[in-house]
Amino acid sequence: MKQGLNTAFTALAERLVLLAQNHPKRIAAAVAAVLLTGGGGAFAVANLGPDASDLPIRTITHSATSLAEDQPLSALVDIPSYSLYRSDTTRSSDSAESLLQRMGVADPAAAAFLRTNDLVRQNLLGRAGRSVTAETTDDHRLTLLTARWAPDESGNFKRLVVKNTGDGKFSSNIETAPLTVGSRFAGGLIRNSLFAATDASNIPDAVAVQLADVFSSNIDFHRSLRKDDRFSVVYETLEADGEPLRSGRVLSAEFRNNGKTYDAVWFQEAGRSKGAYYTLNGDSMQRAFLTSPVEFTRISSAFSMRLHPILKTWRAHNGTDLAAPTGTTVRTVSDGVVTFAGVQNGYGNVIYIKHSGNQETVYAHLSAIDVKQGQSVEQGQKIGAVGSTGWATGPHLHYELRVNGEQRDPMANALASDASRPISKASRPAFDRLAENMRIQLSSAALQMTARAD
Repeated sequence: MKQGLNTAFTALAERLVLLAQNHPKRIAAAVAAVLLTGGGGAFAVANLGPDASDLPIRTITHSATSLAEDQPLSALVDIPSYSLYRSDTTRSSDSAESLLQRMGVADPAAAAFLRTNDLVRQNLLGRAGRSVTAETTDDHRLTLLTARWAPDESGNFKRLVVKNTGDGKFSSNIETAPLTVGSRFAGGLIRNSLFAATDASNIPDAVAVQLADVFSSNIDFHRSLRKDDRFSVVYETLEADGEPLRSGRVLSAEFRNNGKTYDAVWFQEAGRSKGAYYTLNGDSMQRAFLTSPVEFTRISSAFSMRLHPILKTWRAHNGTDLAAPTGTTVRTVSDGVVTFAGVQNGYGNVIYIKHSGNQETVYAHLSAIDVKQGQSVEQGQKIGAVGSTGWATGPHLHYELRVNGEQRDPMANALASDASRPISKASRPAFDRLAENMRIQLSSAALQMTARAD
């Protein structure tokens, strides 16, 4: 049998040599196939060997010295230490313990220091809205705690630093540094109210209020918002050590309301003491009359629990009633002179203001009057507060616009009023460059908002 196997293998070898000479490519493919299936071949050959259970077994014992020498495993491994960081905002209810717990700090010595340190108690604990950052060791002991806030409009911010000096001891000091100005763009879609839309886009309330002010001569934000209105905005951010502390001025904005699109950009001409808002085409946004005398705030916006506060006509005295909470600021819609400020029959506390062109406005049912007869007032100036004095069943402002003694539609009058002077010819190139840049940023904000909505 053995001789027969040898003869077969010899014949197979001769055929393989002949095949390799005549068909080299086929041989290469065959070799690859053998390599790919080599595991199976190895298994077949292995099966021809002796059974492992039949092999002799020997046990070898050798004494060895422990490498650990009673040390923990972590001591044998070189694991570098690391720091943990966390940022948050202080709350009025914060105690030393609650603040540190929220910041991921587990350090009784640090908590004791915060409780007793005068700088910390005066400037951090119980102070809401301050940006705070904690740095800890990998076992959550406090290394550094930094709080930042802007106390005024000086352009500087305060920095409170609590530092671990070692051996469970801490130090504290307050530093002053300049704020840096950045910018951010965002967009929103109206579903319920302007503030709900800005909340969904993480836009500060101060920016929402500015949006309403910027477009106040074109849109009545108390009554004219519609579902699916949309907006884009670019605004300043005031930052401390790279952390945003608060928002600044709205730099540009676009608002699509009820099928119409309005845009605005802030521009200050060289040599002028202050800037103003213009359309992206260079027309002034400031008109002679505002569309609403009630200041737009989160409270007044939510007072009626819907987009459009109650609007009705009283038989006793024609005009527009704007629902708002008691105390909401009432402002004059245009420059003028106060002709009456006091109590008058069903109007209760009321103010009359005379404007150019035989135009007059009336503000009734006020809870407070902040101007006097004969006083000159400027557009947007606070003149009183919403109330329910006189013939009123609840807090609201009764507002009238009269031209030559006849009632007129305030919105139509505002839109038809003349705008302020346009940009000068010398400043036009600088404005055009700014406007083009803002168009690009507003387009980016719109795309961002659309992507988020999808």
